[in-house]
Amino acid sequence: MQSSPISNIKESDRLNVLVFGAGAIGTYFGGSLVLAGHHVVFVEQPKMVNDLRERGLRLDLTIDERRKTRDVFVIEPRSFVIVPSLEEALKFGHFDVALFALKSFDTAAALEEMKPFSNKLPPILCLSNGVENEQSIARALGPDKVIYGTVTTAIGRRGAGDIMLEKLRGMGVAAGHPFSEKLVAALDAAYLNCRLYPDAHGMKWSKMLTNLIANPTSAILNMTAAQVFANRKLYKLEIEMLKECLAVMKAQNLEVVDLPGTPVKLLALATQLPLWLSKPFLSRAAGSGRGAKMPSFHIDLYSGRGKSEVEFLHGAIVREGKKCNIPTPVNELLTNTLLALTNKEIPLEEYANQPGKLISQIRA
Repeated sequence: MQSSPISNIKESDRLNVLVFGAGAIGTYFGGSLVLAGHHVVFVEQPKMVNDLRERGLRLDLTIDERRKTRDVFVIEPRSFVIVPSLEEALKFGHFDVALFALKSFDTAAALEEMKPFSNKLPPILCLSNGVENEQSIARALGPDKVIYGTVTTAIGRRGAGDIMLEKLRGMGVAAGHPFSEKLVAALDAAYLNCRLYPDAHGMKWSKMLTNLIANPTSAILNMTAAQVFANRKLYKLEIEMLKECLAVMKAQNLEVVDLPGTPVKLLALATQLPLWLSKPFLSRAAGSGRGAKMPSFHIDLYSGRGKSEVEFLHGAIVREGKKCNIPTPVNELLTNTLLALTNKEIPLEEYANQPGKLISQIRA
């Protein structure tokens, strides 16, 4: 193992960064910024704070050959700050930026806690999935407080403050905020493969397009992504779902853009090809970065937490489709069905391993 190194970063380039949460993304981004020499303060649940204050952070970044080490980085507690509340974090002075990467179903509650401190908060780089979180931040805290962002790198979480880099791709930050360009430079210098995008909404919708594949179908049917794609009728359903999203994007005059390490334009093109020709590419896209893990909707459903991001991804497509007068029947049924399962309005066994039953519902 390798202890956190002392960086020779210029004082003028050093950022004071506030990170909400030491989950997979928070630990990876916050820890990488610590390794690059920036000052980082984490806000985490009280039950985890003492643990991380004692043992620090552990970042397995060995697949990143640019770091030229096969050792795992252990960031000692003296190299960062972690506190149990936002109020306490703000005592550490002025912050240049905050990183926000919560699940979309936790955004509203988090913003309620942040509102009393809005005048003290820095701009917030939102890395959450979905296309509505930034608007929520802007409404709650002010439009000057939000910077649109996205992550395509795959990060595994072994435990609190303990992550493993699974697939190095990168991240995107939208232009338009006065701090965007300096932020991109700092994140890129921290080996995070950061790229500036001129169109915030095109970037976010393009990322969401990659999150849709085999996500609700896997959860509803209790099947792996590979099993979903092996069924010809289910695969056709996946294509129809993606086409609905692309139609809603077109109605908003949003272009599909490639993201770091992620050829989203090819994904969009695949929906226009014959099924037999597009399946190999989409199958790889569905499994890339997941390894043996199930899609996120399946993990959330079977964890019993009673929450699902389907409302904020596929549900967002449905809501925007209604505004633009674009029909989205596949996304609407998948959203409603998964929410019913999540809320225990119907049992998990209702559709488990019964693709024909789900398909008949959509055809009806």
